[in-house]
Amino acid sequence: MKPYAVVLGAIACIAASVAQAAAIEKYPNRPVRFIVPFTAGSATDVVARTVGQNLAEALGQPIVVDNRAGANGTIGAELAAKSPKDGYTVLISTNTPSAAAPSLMKKINYDPVNDFAPIARVGTIAFVLVTHPSLPVKNIKELIALAKQQPGKLTAGSGSAGSLVPVFMLQQMAGIELNHVPYKSIPPALADVISGQINMVYADMVNGAPQVKSGKLRGLGVTSRKRDPLLPDVQAIAETVKDFELIAWFAMFAPAGTPQPIVDRLAAEAEKILARSDVRERFAVLGIQVDPMKPVELGKFQKSELEKWARLAKAANIIPE
Repeated sequence: MKPYAVVLGAIACIAASVAQAAAIEKYPNRPVRFIVPFTAGSATDVVARTVGQNLAEALGQPIVVDNRAGANGTIGAELAAKSPKDGYTVLISTNTPSAAAPSLMKKINYDPVNDFAPIARVGTIAFVLVTHPSLPVKNIKELIALAKQQPGKLTAGSGSAGSLVPVFMLQQMAGIELNHVPYKSIPPALADVISGQINMVYADMVNGAPQVKSGKLRGLGVTSRKRDPLLPDVQAIAETVKDFELIAWFAMFAPAGTPQPIVDRLAAEAEKILARSDVRERFAVLGIQVDPMKPVELGKFQKSELEKWARLAKAANIIPE
């Protein structure tokens, strides 16, 4: 290489470094987009808006929530993965697109690990299996008995890995056959249970608990190993089906390549927000247990979750679609 080419290359690198340093110094100087891979009203959406409202105050810039639902959350995750690596796009994700998708789908157009930079885990949540009160069952034992009498006739909706996998888990562990009906997200599936279009759905506590408390739906069992404080009268499915347990989680990711100082800034602000008592109380009322993790911890956790959801999918005999 000629000397002047080397000099020009060095100058270009220096200029790029200076420009990036200036951008980091000014960050943020415009709105930050939160991509939510599920519909408005979903638990992930509620998490995004709660964290976003507080983060906007900390950063001094608006947080714009962009709902991109579909394909088990992979549509929104792919969009985030391919977004500019400048700190102005954050994926508010869950175990579905960030850990379970490779085991549920034949193909996804992003790498859950390599295409993202972990920022922070927010918390965890259980699900509650709900049915319309007209279905002649009041608990898991009665549901299993009815399903055995009518193999393949009872319909079960799903709108995420957290609501899909337990459908197949219950089939496998209880020896029953259900008719699975997929949705883009849990709220529309829940609406169809209320209207009687389908028989049941595993709904996250954010969406399911209020419907049970209001009497619109009947709670048959929760997916946590023990009963949930929000619905103390609803049994844990594990009380009837031994070792049945499934917990979902929420986390924040940036596109891989986002400058580390920006990732660190977002992680630090998230840590402060999740330590606040008012935020923890807000989430607790919704059935979300705040359980934060820093970037390095989240990265290790995500890799372990990829293995876990692969095991769950295999044990439940789920065939990728």
